[in-house]
Amino acid sequence: MCRNITTLRGLEPPATDEEITAAAAQFVRKVTGVTKTSDATREQVEQATEEIAQIVARLLDELPARRQPPATVPPLRREEVKARIAARQAAREEHERLHELGIEHTH
Repeated sequence: MCRNITTLRGLEPPATDEEITAAAAQFVRKVTGVTKTSDATREQVEQATEEIAQIVARLLDELPARRQPPATVPPLRREEVKARIAARQAAREEHERLHELGIEHTH
């Protein structure tokens, strides 16, 4: 069902909280069909993501070590994904700065 979620067990270094949360969010988006949260769905989606991330973190801690590392690298460890996230964050910060300064801009 969630073929876009990468394997987090057996990574070196181990999966980060950010990677676990991203996988949990992907799972919640897939099973609910909610791709963008609204005021009506935000609280439930965030709560479900948090609970699933906690379960996954505990599961990864409890499972025995893998004999072989995963075949794929999680997206958050890929340079092009890191660059895309950084660019999106920079654009968001610039947008907020324009609001703070009262400069007209488009949305």
